[in-house]
Amino acid sequence: MPTFHEAQRSVMELAQFAASRGWLPATSGNLSVRVSDQPLTFAITRSGADKSRLRPEDVLLLDADMRAQGDTPYKPSAETTVHVALYQKFGCGSILHVHTVYNNLVSELYAEHGFVEIRGHELVKALGHWEEGAAVRIPIVPNWADLHRLGSAVAEAARADVPAVLVRAHGVYAWGDTPDDARRHLEAVEFLCEYVYKLDLARGRGAV
Repeated sequence: MPTFHEAQRSVMELAQFAASRGWLPATSGNLSVRVSDQPLTFAITRSGADKSRLRPEDVLLLDADMRAQGDTPYKPSAETTVHVALYQKFGCGSILHVHTVYNNLVSELYAEHGFVEIRGHELVKALGHWEEGAAVRIPIVPNWADLHRLGSAVAEAARADVPAVLVRAHGVYAWGDTPDDARRHLEAVEFLCEYVYKLDLARGRGAV
């Protein structure tokens, strides 16, 4: 397990990467790295921070009850509930939540299905699927205003074989055993969302 300072540095590096891609507009999104299991603690971006210019004090150490460890004037993101639910379900090492146009569009187009399926694309390998003609189904959940309900919905929909969940007209949560794994999964999902949307557009149709 990383120390808090190592996790803090990883969060800042992940934020700089995602912000450079335009995936964290305004002060949106939240990113975390697990520090310990028993008890659960993790480093996560604070509420309202500009992710392109994070300072060490913008990354908080929290426990499973979302209480900050140590002295800080800042509050954690309200969506920390989702991170806690995913850490408790999977024991993963890092969780990334970003907002982009393509993941929003795809979540709207396929919301009634409850998932978007991508079949036979090379990049599903980045999500751990190497079989011939592999298909993945990325779950889509409603954007519940009650954030405890949102955390429960994301965790309930999340599957071990697809490390991502789309939240309708909101964004995507992606996770992995390590920060590098979470980053790879996020990159793959973002590419696939753009691919799905542009493919449907090229075919002259919406979601099928």
